[in-house]
Amino acid sequence: MGDGPLGADAMARLAEPALALRGRDGEVEGVEVVVRRAAQGVARFANSQLIQHVDTETVDVSIRVVARGGRVGVVGVTGGEPGEVAAAAADALAVARLAPEDLEFPGLAPAAPVRTIPADPRTLAASPADRAAAVAALLAEVPADVDAAGAYETGGLELGVFTSAGQAVTSLLSHAALTTVLSGPSSSGYAEAGGRSVAEIDPAALGRRARGKVLAGVDPVEVDPGTWAVVLEPPATGTLVQFLAYLGFSGRAQQEGRAFTSERLGEAALDPAITIVDDALDAGTVGLPFDAEGTPKQRVELVRDGVLHAVVHDRATGAHAGTGSTGHGLPAPNTWGPMAVNPLLRAGDGGSVDDLVAGCERGLLVTRFHYTNVVEPIETVLTGMTRDGTFLVEDGRVTRAVRNLRFTQSVLGALAAVESLSTETGYASELFSGSRSPALRLPAFTFSSTTTFG
Repeated sequence: MGDGPLGADAMARLAEPALALRGRDGEVEGVEVVVRRAAQGVARFANSQLIQHVDTETVDVSIRVVARGGRVGVVGVTGGEPGEVAAAAADALAVARLAPEDLEFPGLAPAAPVRTIPADPRTLAASPADRAAAVAALLAEVPADVDAAGAYETGGLELGVFTSAGQAVTSLLSHAALTTVLSGPSSSGYAEAGGRSVAEIDPAALGRRARGKVLAGVDPVEVDPGTWAVVLEPPATGTLVQFLAYLGFSGRAQQEGRAFTSERLGEAALDPAITIVDDALDAGTVGLPFDAEGTPKQRVELVRDGVLHAVVHDRATGAHAGTGSTGHGLPAPNTWGPMAVNPLLRAGDGGSVDDLVAGCERGLLVTRFHYTNVVEPIETVLTGMTRDGTFLVEDGRVTRAVRNLRFTQSVLGALAAVESLSTETGYASELFSGSRSPALRLPAFTFSSTTTFG
């Protein structure tokens, strides 16, 4: 991880020039300092060969100053020298003086303990040679007439939050992710893996999985759009779950009436098999133990046995709701509000993806979705395309590859009836940092048209 982590003491020293502003100026009611250090290395490959190594390391400091009347100013600086931090704090005060009063400002985070999530030393120390060796292991599984492209990323994120209200917390997060697309004359195949440690990634197995997709996908046939039964592999499931979290479980969106949860909390809107939690500390996701305001992260049941159960909060929306923050604040200035960035769908007892396929009389097996966009947020309608492995299922068997289809589908509608969830889970990334998801078998999913791609 570059020259090594800053460490708690160095991060605290970096925050001191800004925190001292409160003691020197009577009009300053509070100061918050967020120190963020990110270091990562990426090995990119294309045309079945390694083409680029990139190593980056940045240190950013964000200062939020609260003046009398809840007037807030935020200024950030890159580089992290004490003199620059002091100057940025003075600028933040100048901005606060010009800001409108916010008499409902909830105050800065007080002292509170947070749990420790240990970082993986091997992942933090991964070198270009380590990443190149992993890519080579993947490429060894690729047929000669197929081109492989993708990226292998390893790195670490170090975050510290310090407030004049007494909070002082730091954490170091390790992460790794490997993705690949194999492209043949008439087909493509996709696979990804990731997590908190490089030990969660088997590059050769990943290559074999993508190889199986591209070989099975040769000469796809066209099928009619319409409503199909589907088996969604973990990357496709992850798209639905992460978009659902994005669209509906922010406390601000819920309070402002622009989310499906605004009028439906407590409603049994989904199949009873569906339970979705947001839990940054779960081993199945990649998250930090506190948010950008310094509040400890809580495990929140967003959906419990099909019932829309709760939303997540930062300090502002938690004060408005009377519940307090759940530790889901984003960096200031933040107009979106809190965000459930570590959503996890509870796995079922359906076994493997093959077991889910075996229970499907006629439908489509979908590897992943692509170019997914929101059509109607309150109804959770998304549109996008299948990609890199779409297959026809007949009598419980994959019989042939099919050309890709465009879908237009409400996530709430899709999850209102679920036939089975797999026991096995796989890594899936879409909007957030990535997490493990099960596969799903759904009785109805709407495909609006065929596509010219694949």
